[in-house]
Amino acid sequence: MKTANNIVRVSGVTKDFKLSKTLVHVLKGVDLEIKTGEYISIMGPSGSGKTTLFNMIGGLDKPTSGSVFIDEIDISQLDAYELAWLRCRKIGYIFQTFNIIQVMTALENVTLPMIFAGISDDEAREKGMELLDIVGLKKRFQHKPSELSGGQQQRVAIARAIANDPAIILADEPTGNLDLSTGDEIIKLLKLLSREKGVTIISATHDLKMLNVSDRVIWISDGRIEKIEDRAELSISLGQIGEKWG
Repeated sequence: MKTANNIVRVSGVTKDFKLSKTLVHVLKGVDLEIKTGEYISIMGPSGSGKTTLFNMIGGLDKPTSGSVFIDEIDISQLDAYELAWLRCRKIGYIFQTFNIIQVMTALENVTLPMIFAGISDDEAREKGMELLDIVGLKKRFQHKPSELSGGQQQRVAIARAIANDPAIILADEPTGNLDLSTGDEIIKLLKLLSREKGVTIISATHDLKMLNVSDRVIWISDGRIEKIEDRAELSISLGQIGEKWG
């Protein structure tokens, strides 16, 4: 059902993959609505379908059936050019492996999406420095990834993700390659962006620290949404998760 403040709407989405002669049903009819400005964590065991759902929302893959709407635009119906335009301007991506370009400086990595969007070099540089300041890396703008720690590289990735003022940030295991302390810093930074900029954060994660900052947690199991919980309703313990996902 369409609701005015929904930024994402997933309707009847299935996804099948063919492995050798076997058809694998990864998503089995998912319905989901996400409101503008929400911080959402998608959680589930490996193979549950959470990353596939994440890729559907981000336009990185297309459903076998069903529809994914971003601002009530059915992205599965867009051609390659239209989809690239939407991803460039509406969605920022953060990945577990950072995916920043090794031969570019921190500033060059951050300004790249703005250049693709047609922003002038001077304007992109000025905004890029502002974004690096927000993530605490203004003094490191000339450093290349090999000269930065994992946490600093992820901060560059976050600055790049918000370069074009996206409505949605999709974070795929954003703390997966970080130590506990650095991961906690990244989670707090994402929450700050959600609160201050009104950005919708959707994270596919195993990191239980995400529960403390999420507005809602979507639990995926065997290709279906098992339950959706508001943060205040969360009652699961570490032991229970270990039993459930072990």
